[in-house]
Amino acid sequence: MSEELPSPQMALKLLSQSGCSIRVIAHCKVVAALAVQIAKAYKKKGLNVDIKLVEVGALLHDIGRSKTHGVDHVVRGAEIASSLNLPESVVCIVERHAGGGITFDEAEKLGWPIKSYIPNTLEEKIVTYADKLVEGSRRVPVERTLKKLSRDLGENHSSIARVKKLHEEFSFLMGDLDADSHIA
Repeated sequence: MSEELPSPQMALKLLSQSGCSIRVIAHCKVVAALAVQIAKAYKKKGLNVDIKLVEVGALLHDIGRSKTHGVDHVVRGAEIASSLNLPESVVCIVERHAGGGITFDEAEKLGWPIKSYIPNTLEEKIVTYADKLVEGSRRVPVERTLKKLSRDLGENHSSIARVKKLHEEFSFLMGDLDADSHIA
């Protein structure tokens, strides 16, 4: 890979320097631990996955929360990641992890730059999915996330279907992961 990824320690330093709270950093650490666990399970199954990119992308996925806690933290986060000259692969993880992703039409309605914010690569999908299984710094079942999205966005919001689809893609690995455990 030609992109130079920061170390996990540097990623944590960037979160702190950007102004992320201790709670956001704790959340990012738990998401990264779970995302790495998922990536390693994929690797064992013979899939080509960049575990270091998953770890660093997961650590940095909420860097935009240093500026806002709205859904637009992904747009702000991508701006911050770009300004820090982070690799495009990391910028895309940061930009595409909201809900199950944001479509062109949804981006336009939100007043964002019009493009797709749907996770495409395996690494982007892993980080997005791991993020949906962590609330604060605690692992939660996907059903809890789906209920919260239904409550916040409305029962038929397309983001719910995208999270369900991600869950289906990853569910064969979930036997290896205890959804109720607390990862420190």
